[in-house]
Amino acid sequence: MTFEEARRVLEKNGQGHVLEHWKGLSAAERKALLTQVAGIDFKAVARCAKVLGDNASAVKRGKPTAPKVASLSGAARRRAVAAGEKEIAAGHVGVLLVAGGQGSRLGFDGPKGAYSIGPVTGASLFFFHARKIVALSRRYGARIPLYVMTSAVNHEATVSHFREHGFFGLDEADVVFFRQGVWPGMSDDGRIILDAPGHVFMSPDGHGGLISALKVNGCLADMRRRGVKTLFFFQVDNPLVEVADPAFIGLHVLKGSEYSLKLCAKRDPHEGLGMVVRRGGRFDMVEYTEMTEEMNNRRTKDGELYFKYGSPAIHVFDRAFLEREAAKDMPLHLAHKKIPTVDASGRTVKPSEPNGWKFEKFIFDALPDARRVVCLAFDRADEFSPVKNAEGKDSPATCRADLQAKWRRLLAAAGVQVPESMPVEIDPAYALDAADLARTGLVLRPAK
Repeated sequence: MTFEEARRVLEKNGQGHVLEHWKGLSAAERKALLTQVAGIDFKAVARCAKVLGDNASAVKRGKPTAPKVASLSGAARRRAVAAGEKEIAAGHVGVLLVAGGQGSRLGFDGPKGAYSIGPVTGASLFFFHARKIVALSRRYGARIPLYVMTSAVNHEATVSHFREHGFFGLDEADVVFFRQGVWPGMSDDGRIILDAPGHVFMSPDGHGGLISALKVNGCLADMRRRGVKTLFFFQVDNPLVEVADPAFIGLHVLKGSEYSLKLCAKRDPHEGLGMVVRRGGRFDMVEYTEMTEEMNNRRTKDGELYFKYGSPAIHVFDRAFLEREAAKDMPLHLAHKKIPTVDASGRTVKPSEPNGWKFEKFIFDALPDARRVVCLAFDRADEFSPVKNAEGKDSPATCRADLQAKWRRLLAAAGVQVPESMPVEIDPAYALDAADLARTGLVLRPAK
């Protein structure tokens, strides 16, 4: 893109100020700014400006009620597992991993997925996710493609991490990296914000941007080519997740669901998990920040929380549903943030108060469009221990403890009792469950 082309498109869209510091830019800065302008979707910018002008995002109407949440045991579980195993063995299952974040909150300079979480080996979050797919591929003799959504800030580092570790045993051809979309931030009057004289402030478009990113980057077409019909979705910070759990996959298929969610009982009424609800005959999600005190503390006749089950972002999607959703615009959510901005003299100023807006899409805003939704309860001790905070709850320390507790339970089920003082770590590709451990014949002699 040339300067004149950039000037015309910016002025046409009411954003001519983006080039107001052009004369003071170096050749490299000018090239970078033109590249940025060329990559801006001005149709999306106009939509963001309209939402900002209307001061509205996703509209929630109707009284929320708690949904029916299924549980699996006995014969029902066996049927679901059999259906899921058939789906995996047929090559119909793919995995979607959201991994666009950095580890800055953990004091780590790099992609969050590269953060060391292994209690013994120091293996990364990516290691444990990938090795579970390796194990499933071996068990069912199937190729399970992994689609990893990165961001502009961590894409190259994420790809490098996988390469440095030999893709953790996965076939490189079955690992597809694609970038999350980004949108410019805006001031109250709808003007694109510059955070440096030659740079537009950009921010990720949220985990809901996954759907459009899958389409734009050719991933949906790749899934269709491979014969993938069912997609398991999760976030990078939870190494306990049962990737492509056959029971969950099977229930999704047996029920003809388009969007299925695993839910766990909240540890307290105010835990920061979104709540699946029913509104006017359709499913919806209420963010924890939108929950009222009455909703948080409402009880059933048995004294349990009425809104008991929270969503840790473990989903299964029908590919055809994602294709349908990719053809439409998802609702936009506004976030008022402190964004560095350039003053009239070209100096970057860091504000002390929120001065601009970011725009995000949330994956669960697709829920109301799903023709069939299934909610499945699970035990968080086995499947959910995220790494979000440097200390305290949901920290590396709590996650490592939960990982080891799970591995000790697997070992105990295989006939081995491990002292609490002994660090434990199991490579998922060595054993996914107690049955795998028993089959190895290598761990059946308890330590003295």
